[in-house]
Amino acid sequence: MPERPDQPSTDRESPVGKPVIRGDPQFTGQHAHEAVEFDPDDPESLELAADVVGQFAQNTAGAADNVYILRGAAACAALVRGEGSYKAAAERAGNGATVSFIRKWSRVHDLPRSVRVQVAKGKIAPTAAKHIARVSGKARLLLAWAALDHDLTVRQIRTIASTVNEGASVADALAAEGYTLGELTLEIDIDAYCKLRRQAAIDATEPGELVNEAIEAFLDDGP
Repeated sequence: MPERPDQPSTDRESPVGKPVIRGDPQFTGQHAHEAVEFDPDDPESLELAADVVGQFAQNTAGAADNVYILRGAAACAALVRGEGSYKAAAERAGNGATVSFIRKWSRVHDLPRSVRVQVAKGKIAPTAAKHIARVSGKARLLLAWAALDHDLTVRQIRTIASTVNEGASVADALAAEGYTLGELTLEIDIDAYCKLRRQAAIDATEPGELVNEAIEAFLDDGP
């Protein structure tokens, strides 16, 4: 087994503008053939990115699907990288694309792959992803998974993100909303369930402790 990193990735690891999720039919199905790579170092690709951002700024609310939104986010990030600033990117895109708009969606593009996958699959709403992207480090992952575990609303995610940015931990911010970080419901094979319960009883511990040990022993941290 390869050596495990100390911490999971909390930022994008693939190149800016590369359609890692948008180009994977496992997540996007029939939309995979529509995936466009935006290269911030290619003038023609940058011109396309500017056009996409301009259209995206005018049509976010009526976007057809989450993959469309990830495409717009990728264009925002590539345009910022190519132009060198949010202000320059907004000026080039025009059509109502503001600095704030481009900054928010560029952050979504910079989320780790494990979170972007959930956006593509429709498990995390793009509007919720914008607030998850507001926090940094491991808090991004914790907030994303808590959103899934507790079916948090966009309003709740926004509130929790703001509380975290004011200095609170994700656990405390969730608790203020009435939720517990790390609490989720799993359905496992009956035989595995019996083994888990039996071993926990023999060891005089809780099933959750054995699950923790198994995860630490067998699962690597990743993006």
